[in-house]
Amino acid sequence: MEATQHAVIYARVSSVAQLKKGDGLASQESRCREYARYKGYEVLEVFYDNKSGGDADRPAMLALLAYLKAQKETCVVIIDDINRFARDVVGHWQLRALLAEAGGKLESPSIEFGEDSDSILVENLLASVSQHQRQKNGEQTKNRMRGRALNGYWVFRAPIGYKYERVAGHGNMLVRDEPLASIIQEALEGFASGHFETQAEVKRFLESKPAFPKDFADGTIRFERIIRLMTRIHFAGYIEIPEWDVSLRKGHHEGLISLETHELIQKRIKDGARAPARKDINADFPLRGFVCCDDCNTPLTACWSTSKSGKKHPYYLCHAKGCPSYRKSIRRDVLEGEFDALMQSLTPSEGMFAMATKMFRDAWGQRAGQMEADKRLIRTERNQLEKQIEGLLDRVVDADSPTLITAYEKRIEKMEREKLILDEKLQNQGKPMHTFEQMFEHALKFLSNPWKLWKSGNLIAQRTVLRLAFADKISFARNEGLRTPKTTLPFKVLEGFSCQSKIMADRGGFEPPTP
Repeated sequence: MEATQHAVIYARVSSVAQLKKGDGLASQESRCREYARYKGYEVLEVFYDNKSGGDADRPAMLALLAYLKAQKETCVVIIDDINRFARDVVGHWQLRALLAEAGGKLESPSIEFGEDSDSILVENLLASVSQHQRQKNGEQTKNRMRGRALNGYWVFRAPIGYKYERVAGHGNMLVRDEPLASIIQEALEGFASGHFETQAEVKRFLESKPAFPKDFADGTIRFERIIRLMTRIHFAGYIEIPEWDVSLRKGHHEGLISLETHELIQKRIKDGARAPARKDINADFPLRGFVCCDDCNTPLTACWSTSKSGKKHPYYLCHAKGCPSYRKSIRRDVLEGEFDALMQSLTPSEGMFAMATKMFRDAWGQRAGQMEADKRLIRTERNQLEKQIEGLLDRVVDADSPTLITAYEKRIEKMEREKLILDEKLQNQGKPMHTFEQMFEHALKFLSNPWKLWKSGNLIAQRTVLRLAFADKISFARNEGLRTPKTTLPFKVLEGFSCQSKIMADRGGFEPPTP
């Protein structure tokens, strides 16, 4: 009695969508099993791949070759169709050679494989058709994606902070993915405004947010991710794909930041606003690097010192050689105690704070009246820019030198970006995005009691307090204490109010107006 021929089935799809359609893995397996029953083969294994046919690194195919090598007899390999095997002529024959070397014999219900010249010709033709189909599908897909990008739609995987949703009249479109969108917005706007002085501070801010995905088990993020966040234009609500010849254009999705903010971020990066994340900046010594030695003006460092009894004590100290205070310790409780008192002294009285709040609110109201004048200035600037661009385009047409043409094109590209920023300003002018309370809630809360935020113990908050409250570093003399600091403008104004024995009356007077 003749022994039953053993067989294995290989099925492949190149996308998740194909799993749900009639040409999915289950459909291929059914056809192959039907063929095996017709031929009287016993199916030993089934190998599934969810990879492109142009991808040489297919796990199931590698597993199939290893399985065949382990068999002691020739085994039939059944595929549904030739395009399930490989998607180009070279790859097809390379895979055929590997399969034969491993002891496999290729068969399919769609084609009869043979070794004669006619069979090889047919196989070549079918493999060539399969290759052409893959290339054509790729071209059509790219053209459709490029066409959609030209219309202002993002066509790739949703970037962090966004997700795809079906929107009436737009199809699948990027929308904000909270809370990530707000976290990224705060990080980008914070860097642009100087709230975060360096990219290292942005990194620490994102690492402090539990909702933001981390790169490592210890909760840290790669610097490369910070760079990608800061340099990608889609966060400003725009689309640009140079490799597809898709120039900068307004996207249909909502930007997390304005284009002006994005350009400011690029300028700060170019100017070198990046510093390595210092490991010695921690919650144990929040004033490290901010308070300076009064003798040499060098920022104080800090450390834990172990006494003879084994107990650890925290100290600040000057580490500048040649300084009279070199390595002379300052107890942490002394320095930080004086700084606490300084922070409490910055807190204004309720009356002074109420007056300052009213002034801010009046200024906010007056700003609304200036918006129309600002609009006219922006329109004038935009019209001048448009004329400059037209003049440069005329020069490009007349120029013969490739170097000169390239220089003109770069200037035009820069001006086009400036024009987009002006268009954005015109669109948003006169439309306050938030109320006075929403805009100034956190700022007023900080001004009313900066000491409270300092005592929160949050390192990021403490470093923010130092930048917002003080215009420069503070000096500390070992025998005299903290020197008088230079405060920022808001605190100077509040201090000026509190120092005056008389204050200027508001236009409405101190008493309610008489009817």
